[in-house]
Amino acid sequence: MDGTRPVTRDSGRSAATGRRGTVVAALMLAMALAALDSTIVSTAVPQIVGDLGGFSYFSWLFSGYLLAVTVTLPVYGKLSDTFGRKPVLVAGAALFLLGSLLCAAAWNMAALIAFRVVQGLGGGALQGTVQTLAADLYPLQERPKIQARLSTVWALSAVAGPGIGGLLASYADWRWIFLVNLPVGTVALWLIVRHLHEPRRENGRHARVDWAGAVAIFACGGVLLTALVQGGVAWPWLSAPSLALFAAGAALLAAVVVVERRAAEPIIPGWVWRRRTIAAVNLALGALGLLMVAPTVFLPTYAQSVLGLAPVAAGFVLSVWTLTWPVSAALSQHVYRRIGFRNTAMLGIGTAAAVLFAFPFLPYPGEAWQPTLLMLLLGAALGLFQLPLIIGVQSSVEWEERGTATGSILFCRQTGQTVGAALFGAVANGVLATRLGGAHDLDSVTRALDAGTVPEATRRAVADAVHAVYLGAACAAALAFLVLLVLAPRTFPVLKD
Repeated sequence: MDGTRPVTRDSGRSAATGRRGTVVAALMLAMALAALDSTIVSTAVPQIVGDLGGFSYFSWLFSGYLLAVTVTLPVYGKLSDTFGRKPVLVAGAALFLLGSLLCAAAWNMAALIAFRVVQGLGGGALQGTVQTLAADLYPLQERPKIQARLSTVWALSAVAGPGIGGLLASYADWRWIFLVNLPVGTVALWLIVRHLHEPRRENGRHARVDWAGAVAIFACGGVLLTALVQGGVAWPWLSAPSLALFAAGAALLAAVVVVERRAAEPIIPGWVWRRRTIAAVNLALGALGLLMVAPTVFLPTYAQSVLGLAPVAAGFVLSVWTLTWPVSAALSQHVYRRIGFRNTAMLGIGTAAAVLFAFPFLPYPGEAWQPTLLMLLLGAALGLFQLPLIIGVQSSVEWEERGTATGSILFCRQTGQTVGAALFGAVANGVLATRLGGAHDLDSVTRALDAGTVPEATRRAVADAVHAVYLGAACAAALAFLVLLVLAPRTFPVLKD
């Protein structure tokens, strides 16, 4: 293969090939559980708040889940390398289903938030382990097929989730949003237990688990991500709570470094950052998480307030990138087989940077087809960017390192999204405050949309704010391009299957 360098044979491949199609179906169901979770809950928030109260902190329904998923990704990656993918996936699926059942039985908002964290603890295992198993089950030449299927699951979930959540909340009860996970998850769990078979791992019996490192990483990630998620929302950035959380996060980060250096089998081993390939992809996918915030968070508000679209039409403008992303990802193999993983990813992120940079130059107020076209192009560009990097990293490590490597790159992407939400939220609110006065922010714009009245001055201010966010996203894409150009090797060291 042009652009890849075979090194040695991967002798630890999972042996789940006899009924691979059944296992893949189970993995897609498991991935659908995690992918649907946030989108299906979002449309039911009014009904949940109306039933349980707690409007002032309902945002933790999403933040708590996101925090739990993000901080557990590296932990589950290491555990899957130590004990195998199957026990980690089974435990994660069971924990996710338990959290879903508890959420359906929640009696107030505090209980629901706590049970969402339990769901997130299971969701971290679902996301990371499914991606790792996809590489275990397929040789390099066939990995784009399974990854494209998983991308399609995410795409369909992004489109279908809000509609399903709205229907259940309107015509049944919001609790069914969580109860519907039980039959789907039970089928996936049964298929995994019944049909996924891995070779026995002798070293897993006597492995030393770095529980101190796991706790330190969980605490450090939880504190720092909480500071980023709630800063500027629940309290000002320079307030005592923000400063205290960042100080505690810095202290915990130092503790993580000390603990991991002393551990015999660290959760985040040093080779994750010493190997150029993985380090470059970690940083590049962190930038991807950062730039994805621009369309996913701000484009619907732009479509409603500036273009004057209804919520359903605004959602369509955003969702079109989920049509081109999996198609581009599936076709990326024909590109990276010719020019290599790095160059394919650079082509994709370079195109994405150009598309993001073009957004601020759209005419005001413009037509709906214009941002829709840009989103179609952005999805195609990011499909070329993300999938070759994931496959390239997974193909450059042995079986016993693949879970850790996969958890590392997914953790960086999730962290990038959290940082991006905080950073771009501050940018947008700053522009709005400058244009409209200090009392205005995105929340006030959302309230104006709910009331059905958006003054012209507000429309122009929102356009300027979203343009600034997209310029920031273009800079993040350019940064990812530079990281790959400077840090990533020209040819990824691919192991023979």
